Amino acid sequence: MSHVAMEAKGLEISRGRTKILRGLDFTVEQSCITGLLGPSGSGKTTLMRGIVGVQRITRGSISVLGRPAGSAGLRRDVGYVTQGGSVYGDLSVEANVRYFGALHGSTAADVTEAIAAVGLQAFARQKAGNLSGGQFSRVSLACALVARPKLLVLDEPTVGLDPVLRAELWERFAGMASHGTTLLVSSHVMEEASHCSSLLLLRDGLLLAQLTPAELAERGRSNDLERAFLTMIKDAERGQATQQDVKERRVAP
Repeated sequence: MSHVAMEAKGLEISRGRTKILRGLDFTVEQSCITGLLGPSGSGKTTLMRGIVGVQRITRGSISVLGRPAGSAGLRRDVGYVTQGGSVYGDLSVEANVRYFGALHGSTAADVTEAIAAVGLQAFARQKAGNLSGGQFSRVSLACALVARPKLLVLDEPTVGLDPVLRAELWERFAGMASHGTTLLVSSHVMEEASHCSSLLLLRDGLLLAQLTPAELAERGRSNDLERAFLTMIKDAERGQATQQDVKERRVAP
């Protein structure tokens, strides 16, 4: 039985004449947390949209849970939380979570647990539209959690959260992974890489590396993961410059 949750082969995604993702190859194991890390504009959101099947693939392929990304059969198995809120503002927090939970046969206890997991117990009866921006985004996360998907794709879910709630969410993610859920979590905060078992590092639409946090620290020659990532970027740029120099020398008269 395969233990691969996702696999990309030669993945390219373009918008018009602009290549957003350029030839990505990777596999993501089941029941683990994979961090998708990189600066803004590196292609993280585009990759996530491709994985959940709402982004047209230009070339190559992505398989999710053994099926092509976007297959109808994946709708109940894949949860996706975008950076923007995707809930009903005129419904209460509880009503939103209960509605999305009903689509997946969730119980009242599941609804209560999902709301508690994102720290919104005190706001359960309030309309989602009356919450702060950070609270509103947490309602979307609760709606995804209540469905208990096999694969949960989260686009920067901790943005705007205080450190305590951020730590609680990562504990929740770890608990989900231990019970069989695969999580793909994007972030531009390198500090969060330490919570992941595997990392996909994107830079300008290219996969710079797939490695563990420990391997990142080793290759980047620093236990500060942000500094390690910057070192890897500089090393890659130097390597590209050297290759270009060699090519120019070969064609020089």
